[in-house]
Amino acid sequence: MYRLWRVPRFWPGTTDNAYTIVIRMGRKRKTPEASTSTPIRQKAYLCIRRKIATGELAADSALSELDLAKELGSSRTPIREAISQLIAEGLLVHREEGGVSVVKLTRESIIDLYELREALESYALSKVARLGLMRTDDKERLQEMIDTILILKDELLKSGKAALNTEQMNRFLAADFNFHAYLMSLSQNARIHKTVIETRLLTRIFSLRGQNHDVVALDSVFGQHKDLLETIERQDAPATVAIITGHIQRSLRERLEEFDRQKREALIHKGIPAFLYMYQPIESN
Repeated sequence: MYRLWRVPRFWPGTTDNAYTIVIRMGRKRKTPEASTSTPIRQKAYLCIRRKIATGELAADSALSELDLAKELGSSRTPIREAISQLIAEGLLVHREEGGVSVVKLTRESIIDLYELREALESYALSKVARLGLMRTDDKERLQEMIDTILILKDELLKSGKAALNTEQMNRFLAADFNFHAYLMSLSQNARIHKTVIETRLLTRIFSLRGQNHDVVALDSVFGQHKDLLETIERQDAPATVAIITGHIQRSLRERLEEFDRQKREALIHKGIPAFLYMYQPIESN
């Protein structure tokens, strides 16, 4: 018997509709009939998550039920249901002045999320390596995601530009996100898989404000993904843990440096008008 594990795809330009389907061993279960409103609610849910993941809805930006209802051609009820689910998942929050907005991460919450990722991903991938849960077809799919990075690097070198453009960066984010999501699905632990995906999406909300990747960054990610795949294939659990732990800790340092830089820039920007006003030359009569 088989069970279908669905790995959410939140990025533009991906296939398989809204999901990558990963087949794992398990007991087949009957699922209850969905209500007539479920498809629209799910469509709204996926639409909002896609907007968050791609940066169309940035951190701290307000969400309009009316605009979403018009966009999806639905009533506001399924939109509210989708929003409630996203609030429960921590992607949206209630605003003091009313309505909801995309969550805005603090420095402390970024650290918390990365510590959670490190604990869960290290355990899950250690299990995948130790028990040999990655099959040949799994490796082929993962290799395709890794190769996407090389394709993007080649495009960047041919363009002569310093960094990926927005469309290319979205393709990179899709490949990176789906690579890790697919690996997590191999652990056969649905709760860990779901938690890590939500955690990665939360950290992505903040990191989308950063600069696009250059050749050095692409080489670094490619090397980490390649090494991770190799250690899992040879069932070397300690090496797998070392790679994913180092990967997450480096990413945390980068996010904190980025957070501190943006904080400094915001303070400087806020103080510039007053500073300039103080030192304006006095006009003589």
